[in-house]
Parts: sequence; structure tokens; C-alpha cells
Amino acid sequence: MRATIDETLCAGCAVCEDVCPEVFEMGDDGIAKVKVVTVPPEAEDACRAAADQCPSEAITIHES
Repeated sequence: MRATIDETLCAGCAVCEDVCPEVFEMGDDGIAKVKVVTVPPEAEDACRAAADQCPSEAITIHES
């Protein structure tokens, strides 16, 4: 599983980092970044939750 962020949509609210800090972090520019290439299996549920809770729908989950 992979996650990507559309930086043009990210509002910088940091919900993703709060929900799944194993995968997401806020960059110095105030835009969320993905920290890992492949989401660790133990973080997959939290990663999906972060995508679901993103108010700007900037996170895409790639299951394969």
C-alpha cells in the first residue's frame, strides 16, 4: 500500500499527521508530506483513516 498527497489540494491542517504520524508529516512549507514509500502493514488502518478524515481530500491511497 502507498499513499500520495496532492500538494495543490493540501490545506495544511495536519489532520493526517495527527492520525497517522508513521506515514505523514508537515513540511516546512506547511504542506503535508508522505514520509515512507510503502505504508507499514501496522499503519495501514491509520493511513486509511487519515485519508478519510482529510478535509481537502488531498490524500490518495494506492492499495497495490
